[in-house]
Amino acid sequence: MMTSDELDGLRSTIRDFADREIRPTAQQRDRDEAYPDELLPGLVEIGVIGAVIPEEFGGAGLDDAGYRVVMEELGASDSSLRSLVSVNLGLVAKSILRWGTDEQKQQWLPKLARGELGAFGLTEPGAGSNPSQMTAKAVKEPGGWRLDGSKIFITNGTRGAVTKIFARAIVDGEDRGITCFLTPQDAEGYTGTQIHGKLGLRSGDTAEIALDGVHVADDAVLGEVGGGMKVALSALDDGRFSLAAGAAGIAREALEVSVQYATEREQFGTPIAAKQLVQELLAAMHVDVQACKGLLDTVVEKKLAGERCTLEVSTAKLFCTEASVRCADRAVQVHGGYGYIDEYPVQRMLRDARVTTLYEGTSQVQHLIIGRLLTGQNAF
Repeated sequence: MMTSDELDGLRSTIRDFADREIRPTAQQRDRDEAYPDELLPGLVEIGVIGAVIPEEFGGAGLDDAGYRVVMEELGASDSSLRSLVSVNLGLVAKSILRWGTDEQKQQWLPKLARGELGAFGLTEPGAGSNPSQMTAKAVKEPGGWRLDGSKIFITNGTRGAVTKIFARAIVDGEDRGITCFLTPQDAEGYTGTQIHGKLGLRSGDTAEIALDGVHVADDAVLGEVGGGMKVALSALDDGRFSLAAGAAGIAREALEVSVQYATEREQFGTPIAAKQLVQELLAAMHVDVQACKGLLDTVVEKKLAGERCTLEVSTAKLFCTEASVRCADRAVQVHGGYGYIDEYPVQRMLRDARVTTLYEGTSQVQHLIIGRLLTGQNAF
């Protein structure tokens, strides 16, 4: 378990890198929808890209308390970066650590740790919140599987090394259930197309994937045939924790830049921070930030104890993502007209925050998960 001094040192290292390398160029990357190629080597060097990957595979070997710090600081500085790192780690690397064979770990984890990123291919054009509608198929062939189908909204889908493709395993004409396949992105028949014109996360790699006769070997199966949903759900617990921490980072950053702006900006002869209604906005943001902190503390405590925490993770994901939208919106209000243009970062925060309530389980899905866990009744 990392000590408080180690966590403080980690936070300081990431903040220094963010202030020096990330924040000065975030605005232009957002405008240009430019992928942050130039930042990846530095993120590898400071141990962020491979944060939770064990040292034996080239990672930093951080525990979940350290991982939370990484996600918060990246969320605060540039959510596009947070997104590519959290998918690489929370949705891919942790799954390979949990479900992978020794050979799969040796093959993929060193690559993920050095910035050859992983992607999570679950969502399809007709199967988002309900993966049971999945139509991608993996037909058993001699020595392997043939993958056909499509995926949508896949982070790292064109600039990574491997994509976890979830597909229906068909063996001798029989559907054996959803199965996860570790699919190299350079495989013949794999085509990733970047999606442009996004509201937020504009400098990230979000892709549509077409699978046309992609052949993978038998050893590409992650977990077991028919066990894909177990792999997906365990990964989503990790991914939602990542997302909750990143959203908490947005909320905190929105508060910090708003306090700074309000103390510097003068109207009617005094700083606007002295105005009651401005203080009301700042106070509401502070309450949200503190509530995010408490929810994440609970998740980390359970994770470090090795306890299952699906309820706590879904609660944190729901609250922190919605709080990030509220805080970013209030930050725009505090900044007034300047909050509506990209001279200040708050409008980018608002756009980036908005998607956090949609992916890795919408806020509405989180309500249903929480309700099911509280009552034992499934409303899906």
